Amino acid sequence: MSKGALSLNIKKWCCRKLDKNKAVEIANENGIPFFLAMMLEIRGIRERDQIREFLSESPAFSDPFLLPDMDKAVRRIRRAIDDFERIAIFGDYDADGVTATAILYSYLEANGANVTYHIPDREREGYGMSLEAVRALSQEGCDLIVTVDNGISAVEEAALAKELGIDLVITDHHRPQEKLPEAAAVVDPLLSDRCYPYFSGAGIALKLVMAMEGEENYDEIIENYLDLAAIGTIGDVVPLTGENRTIAKLGIARIEKGERAGVYALMKEASVAERKLSASLVAFTIVPRINAAGRIASANEAEKLLLCEDPDEALELARDLCAVNTIRKEIESEIFEKACDQIARRPELLYDEVLVLAGEKWHPGVLGIVASRVTERFGKPSIIISVSESGYAKGSGRSIEGFSLFDALSACSEVLTQFGGHTMAAGLSLLREQIEPFRKKINEYAASVEMPQPQLLIDCRLKPSALSAEAPKWLSYLEPCGADNPAPLFALCGMKLESIAPIGGGKHLRLRFQKGGACVTCVKFGVTPEEFPYLPGDELDLAVTLETQNFRGVESLSVFIRDIQFANEEKETQAKELRIYEKFRRGAALSDDEKALLLPDRAYFAALYRYLRNAKSLPTDLPMMYHRAALSGFGKFLAALRVFEEAGLIEIERNLEVFTVRVPEASEKKDLFATETMIRLRAVER
Repeated sequence: MSKGALSLNIKKWCCRKLDKNKAVEIANENGIPFFLAMMLEIRGIRERDQIREFLSESPAFSDPFLLPDMDKAVRRIRRAIDDFERIAIFGDYDADGVTATAILYSYLEANGANVTYHIPDREREGYGMSLEAVRALSQEGCDLIVTVDNGISAVEEAALAKELGIDLVITDHHRPQEKLPEAAAVVDPLLSDRCYPYFSGAGIALKLVMAMEGEENYDEIIENYLDLAAIGTIGDVVPLTGENRTIAKLGIARIEKGERAGVYALMKEASVAERKLSASLVAFTIVPRINAAGRIASANEAEKLLLCEDPDEALELARDLCAVNTIRKEIESEIFEKACDQIARRPELLYDEVLVLAGEKWHPGVLGIVASRVTERFGKPSIIISVSESGYAKGSGRSIEGFSLFDALSACSEVLTQFGGHTMAAGLSLLREQIEPFRKKINEYAASVEMPQPQLLIDCRLKPSALSAEAPKWLSYLEPCGADNPAPLFALCGMKLESIAPIGGGKHLRLRFQKGGACVTCVKFGVTPEEFPYLPGDELDLAVTLETQNFRGVESLSVFIRDIQFANEEKETQAKELRIYEKFRRGAALSDDEKALLLPDRAYFAALYRYLRNAKSLPTDLPMMYHRAALSGFGKFLAALRVFEEAGLIEIERNLEVFTVRVPEASEKKDLFATETMIRLRAVER
């Protein structure tokens, strides 16, 4: 009997290119260790000025007036300050929007502006500006609306604002659509044809404040606002390269000082106030708690916390946010299980290129997180949709590298009432009756482009004999790590597994490997001995991260396993044949070459069935079973299993978490070539 994951998420390991001669040159010219020089060369940081800027403790900031319409935005806001016009900052309810609002509100208030802010309610108002909100701000006497982290798609809302006598300044970083809103200024880096950094909403708010103050006051701006900009930049998962990395790096240093009452209180409640901060730690502790307010309660609570100056009040607000975050995690897990259960009940959905899952009254605040988890689990772009009682539906999607979700939604615009976002993440609205047409259209679009295979990016292969406790120290110079500057990941290839030992009460594993006389001990988190599918003697490739641990003054190297595969395994070929098999299961036409990759013969059937019958225990997933069966052709393997199931030679039980394969006692002889799968495969032969 075999239990394994419901999905097949086959990642291709891609190793970056390394020019060792260039790395030696970098090391010699800059007086740095070869290991650090090697990492810089791998990451494309090769020129002396690049290296100096990357390693600098105080890298420079670009001119904010390079952003389109920045001069117009500054002039209009300055006039509003001078004339004491009523200014409303129109923000967003995620960590990026909340921090962007806090930056601009704090700055304008400190400069004597008549300023307020409005953050829309996620459930009641939805993302971005709305006609109702514009009318409400007009009734409050607002003369100028400045958007942060939204507004680039607010064409109707801009027209209404103009009609009501309200000027509009838009600062956004989302992708513009064909028609731009009419405004006094539209500041969005994607409107520029220059090679300019792709900032977060908070990053653009910071650049606006810099433009308002001038270069001579940058130090004061950094002192007051860079911590908020760093949280927004990390929270919105924009590339942590160039100036974004500068914002994150210097901002994290400001956060560590603990001088902003609200942020420090949040760190205390998240138990990270005394720890060395990294972008990853910010992303997994501070950001989710700020996001939770907008997802489950009101983002105004998070805004109050960021603006709060009283430590005691900040602590109470932080405790409330942490409690809301706990509720958020419970709701998120419940919806994720329902989404997976939907696939378990309709396994044909797994053969779609893009997973579209919808449920009644799923909490709209967590749809994006659930989509991220679904995409990570199944290795496919996913869109999670919540349908209201009125039949109006909202969704959030996440993609995989190489597939533009924004372009995909653009191709489906006729069945959507609204959409927007980025390449990797997007939101949409539609009517209940359009969900199935939308699923069909987005998968038709996906079938018309070359869908990428999920990838695991490896920096380089390391020899186990070369590992030392010094290496992670030099890796710290790459921090802060995040999107487009990921934490260093290395491959240890051809490692022979020698022993498996449980640690942490049996929740984790300590694994001992050997190669060429060198022994390496690794830790694999979140896996019990019963769940671990590999056996002593297996030759494996390991994707690992390295850390230096200090215990009682003695430093040692810790090696943590992020992924494992059999040595020399052809993941790319497996993924290609899986895609063809999924195409076949969808009922799509196959080429002659594709058919040949799926069509098993009698000898193949006999070998596979013999393995299934004789194995003492079947492995925990299909790729593992395929490897243990020692057969050639993953597509044939999948097709043969389907044929066996149709013929009643095996039974497959599917549920939420696992599938179970059982081989019953042999009965009467079966004609495998009379099964539906074989009839279809052979019918298209020429």
